[in-house]
Amino acid sequence: MQFSPTVVSRVALANAVANGLIVITGGAVRLTGSGLGCPTWPRCTGASFVPTHQLAVHGAIEFGNRMVTFVLTVVAIATVVAVFRSARRDLRSWAVVSLLGIPAQAVLGGITVLTKLNPWIVAGHFVLSSVLVAIATVLWLRSREPGVGEPLIRRPLAQLVGGIALATAAVVAVGTVVTGSGPHSGDAHSKRTGLDPEQVAQLHADLVFLLVGLTVALLVALKATDAPGRVVRAARDLLIVELAQGVIGFVQYFTHLPTLLVLLHMLGAVLIVAYTARLVWAVRGPASELPLDAAALPATAAR
Repeated sequence: MQFSPTVVSRVALANAVANGLIVITGGAVRLTGSGLGCPTWPRCTGASFVPTHQLAVHGAIEFGNRMVTFVLTVVAIATVVAVFRSARRDLRSWAVVSLLGIPAQAVLGGITVLTKLNPWIVAGHFVLSSVLVAIATVLWLRSREPGVGEPLIRRPLAQLVGGIALATAAVVAVGTVVTGSGPHSGDAHSKRTGLDPEQVAQLHADLVFLLVGLTVALLVALKATDAPGRVVRAARDLLIVELAQGVIGFVQYFTHLPTLLVLLHMLGAVLIVAYTARLVWAVRGPASELPLDAAALPATAAR
């Protein structure tokens, strides 16, 4: 039995959504102080895989997040099956990597619990989640087209897109350090990084300004060179998400990190990663589309 492109695309979309959802549920665990709701791993307690009555609400919240991992695993396996039973051989490596990321996350999550929410391990946990969100996003976007074609923009602009991707990675990485230095540790007794929260937050803000600046520069250059609409839209939408995320970030900082805003900020981080992945994907056209003809570029592009 061979699955149709529509089925593959829908399953890949479910995989992308599930990868984003588990980041949000993980954030809810931290923000409710439920990081050690299940004090051990892989069991919830030393004698039980499920939370006991003594663990109360925190145990239920942490256990619920672990259950989301099983849902994600089922969806990821379904994605691999759908891809391997379709004509899309080019998607196989993406689907396999997306699946293999889940046990890697589970092990890292276990280490997080066993180290009593070490902030650096927690940071790595979030960074890996972000990588998996990017992979799942590209997998879904590629599944909607017959294959990968030629670059649609000139090399300097493609390099600028690469710079935006690197800046996004830096923003996310430093953002995890900001969180690891702040009050939301996931448990009342968890250690912090020991870094000055204000200084780390300033570095994070500086990187955000860099990211926004690079995105604005790209958008201006794309419009000046009459770049394809898919690339322009990807850059424009990323900029909108960045600006919204920046507003949330500043508001949460000056209102002393209220739980709801921090959770919205985590959602914004997931969206920035996804929209950055979309921008990287948009640089190359579908296999059925003709490559960019340099001779057809407007005069301004050749300067």
